[in-house]
Amino acid sequence: MSRSITRLHLRERQRGAALLAAMVIVTIVVTIASSMVWQQWRAVQVESAERSVAQSQWILRGALDWGRLILRADSRTVDHLGEPWAVPLAEARISSFLASDKDNTADADSGPEAFLSGQIYDVAARFNLAALVDSTGEIDQAQLQALQRLCEYLSMSPSVADALALAWRRAWLARAVDDPQMLAKLGGEEGRQKAPVMPQTVDQIVWLGVDAGVAERLRPYVTLVVDDQVPVNLNTAPREVLAAVLDVDLGRADRLVQYRQRNPLKDPGEVSNILGNAVQAPGSNVSVTSSYFEITGRLRLEDSVMQKRYVVKRDGQNIRVLFETSASGMDMQASRGGQ
Repeated sequence: MSRSITRLHLRERQRGAALLAAMVIVTIVVTIASSMVWQQWRAVQVESAERSVAQSQWILRGALDWGRLILRADSRTVDHLGEPWAVPLAEARISSFLASDKDNTADADSGPEAFLSGQIYDVAARFNLAALVDSTGEIDQAQLQALQRLCEYLSMSPSVADALALAWRRAWLARAVDDPQMLAKLGGEEGRQKAPVMPQTVDQIVWLGVDAGVAERLRPYVTLVVDDQVPVNLNTAPREVLAAVLDVDLGRADRLVQYRQRNPLKDPGEVSNILGNAVQAPGSNVSVTSSYFEITGRLRLEDSVMQKRYVVKRDGQNIRVLFETSASGMDMQASRGGQ
């Protein structure tokens, strides 16, 4: 009798062990299967995101083509805010462009909810920070004084301009490592190692030790075109920049803005006729034409937003892209200050 009971208990323990082993195996299989499903889902999501970015980049190239077309069509010798390039491209659904094509029979409502807009900005409407240092590696005092006035009109201390000029000079000299004279002005190899990295865009001027808040305040009024002179365009510059480069108060700068709305300036010398003979255009630092423009394209695709900016140089019919930057989501909101 006891042997039968022992065998029964043994069988029950064996069945319990088998059941436990089966449960462990099932758990392992489910875990592996879940992991495989998650990895597959993740791969699909990554592929979808990459495809969406690629499509967005391709569509945003259309904004560059639009800007090039507008700038090529502008054959006037004077650039002002009454020209077609200054008119923004209002946000429009991508499918509406396709529907207007007679060779495209697709239903306009069948496409994705994608909207494209764009605008062209005159880079010469802003003060070029690169002009703070001349070709000999010295600070241009006239340009420094103009930037000091601009800082004052923007309710900032003129010392911001001094700090920017000194830091830009060190970055400029550090780039000329093959010139012993420039290296000597910097203080030798030790000075070169301590020099800041030269920025390439206004977004990067914080590399020069400028506070982020100050940089954000300056962004709508300054630009950075290295290795080229960019005279301020009197027909497109805001009143603060006009007042800074012409060394006049904001009231007279406002008078110039109102005048050019009706009669765009054809020559910088007209400033004296408008503001009085005491005001003279500062030589090569101002102009009434522009060669550099910023083309901005903005794509709103369902829940995502992407913006792309191209800085181009116009030389006759040739429109050459100097550099481009992208922003998406919340980053795009921060980039609007520099438009």
